[in-house]
Amino acid sequence: MMNRPLPSVAEVAEFQLIEFLKHQRFFNEVSDATLHHFVEQSRIKTYPKRNILFMQEDEAHHFYFIMHGWVKLFRETLDGNEAVTDILTTGHMFGVTSLFENKIYPYSAEAVESVKLVQLPISSLEEMIKSDKKLALNMLSAISRRSREQGHEIEHLSMQTAAQRLGCFLLRLCPMDSTGEVILRLPYDKTLLASRLGMKPETFSRSLKKLGEQVDLSVDGATVRIHDIEQMSHYACNACSQTFPCEAHD
Repeated sequence: MMNRPLPSVAEVAEFQLIEFLKHQRFFNEVSDATLHHFVEQSRIKTYPKRNILFMQEDEAHHFYFIMHGWVKLFRETLDGNEAVTDILTTGHMFGVTSLFENKIYPYSAEAVESVKLVQLPISSLEEMIKSDKKLALNMLSAISRRSREQGHEIEHLSMQTAAQRLGCFLLRLCPMDSTGEVILRLPYDKTLLASRLGMKPETFSRSLKKLGEQVDLSVDGATVRIHDIEQMSHYACNACSQTFPCEAHD
């Protein structure tokens, strides 16, 4: 009996890419032809910590999915300060709304730590949403979810304590089907998370301690262990119009 040849490195990489993309909500129920088109056009890129992926107002050629690591999205104010608009991790997508911004990035993106990304061309997205209605609907759904999420954050500023807002942010990082214990790995630089949540670093530290007093949670360096996600969701969502898993979760 002849042994089957082992798959090449390229074949293994393509299989992994297909499996990764097909599990992203953005590609949910799209045609096989659409998915394979994106796989053929995509590239897997690895960037070191603090690498600038693109700058605000750069011409947009690509959008991205995070396979591993953290990415910071930010804008610069007129006085030269940096306003962090989001901190994203595995499974999150960014850069896609540039298609509706005259193909100009509306924010800058930087690798918080070493990050592995799937890079896909904006031109392919523009082409495929014309031929695949499900992809077009998925894109509208993604934009709608982000809009709802921003609305919830405005609500949280007036209704939630700082510890609850932090708990809500941690829940957003958890898989939607999470139950029981969940382990999260945060960026080492906690000041980024503080900035994302509109807190001073000392407020963030106090809030993390307060959260640990209210729910069964432990912190070891960059690792946060949520021992009971149901307890966390009850505490964080108590002063919110949504419950975990939040509809705006992406």
